[in-house]
Amino acid sequence: MSSNKKTNPVLKLLKVIICVILALALFVLAFLGVLTIFEYRPEDTENIELTGNSSKTLSSKDSFTILTWNTGYGALGDNADFFMDGGSMVNTATKERVNENLDAIADEINKVNPDVIFLQEVDNYAYRSHYIDEVSFYADSNSDKLSSFSLNMDALFIPYPIPPIGRVKVGIQTLTAFEAESATRLSLPVPFKWPVRIANFKKCLNVVRIPVENTEKELVLVNLHLEAYDSGEGKIAQTNMLKEVLQKEVDAGNYVIAGGDFNQIFSNTDYSDYPVYEGLWQPGTIDISEFGDDFTFITDSTTPTCRSLDKVYTGADKDSFQYYVIDGFIVSNNITIDSCQTHDLDFVNSDHNPVVMSVTLKD
Repeated sequence: MSSNKKTNPVLKLLKVIICVILALALFVLAFLGVLTIFEYRPEDTENIELTGNSSKTLSSKDSFTILTWNTGYGALGDNADFFMDGGSMVNTATKERVNENLDAIADEINKVNPDVIFLQEVDNYAYRSHYIDEVSFYADSNSDKLSSFSLNMDALFIPYPIPPIGRVKVGIQTLTAFEAESATRLSLPVPFKWPVRIANFKKCLNVVRIPVENTEKELVLVNLHLEAYDSGEGKIAQTNMLKEVLQKEVDAGNYVIAGGDFNQIFSNTDYSDYPVYEGLWQPGTIDISEFGDDFTFITDSTTPTCRSLDKVYTGADKDSFQYYVIDGFIVSNNITIDSCQTHDLDFVNSDHNPVVMSVTLKD
């Protein structure tokens, strides 16, 4: 005679739930382990390859033009918002729209025809920009210039939000018509801790050195894109390192220009036309007095250099939109600033406008 033991259905359900939780925990741990193994860990200082050709030499008393532009990886045009700014989009552009944005950005650069170009948010290989090699694109569209590219992120997979951002390899690119001696990647402080750090930015400075003929001086070009979505300490630490790097070059007698997306405003500029509305992203502030008397901070606040991505720009009320002036330049005082102007492109192809500066080296 056999007996059948009845299984408690609650106990059975509990066992299933525990097994599912354990399986999910093991998956998450394995996933984090893979991302940690493949985490991008740059050295403090790395040499960057200079590619392409340049034909110009630089002498004291020479004048030239420099453009800085955060290109929004070709996918943050006027049709886009972005979840990190309070919008809803993760994937913000089709491949066709990315190519359209890139072509328009390249056309504007060629129209300005600057001698030096600082570009930020240039994707080298990323799901969000349909794996288009934007570094090669800008190098090819500026074939008369040397190109140097340094990574700000090389994430195997960014698992958030839903749908996830995925693979991202992005950085900053400097192009120069002048013959350059070297290019270097300098790692900036990283404010993020594990596990957030493993699929996050590893910001840097892209430093290009251009010899000045008949002198022992160099023109030191520093392209940058400082932290945006940290709690504030990251931007401060990165700005302090920037200050040390620039001061060292000035003390050596060099000409210095740093430029890019600071994600901060300069304390010497009037931003009364761009109040930050409640609940939207707030930029930090750089107190220019902390940099001493050897530098001039300059941007053009008559036109915003950046717009918020909390909502799509097309069809929005432009009078009440959130704007910022967070792109500009730091210039050593042995350089005369002849002009600085933000080109108002109505954010059609990027969430930033280009800023163009003309300068002259003092003898």
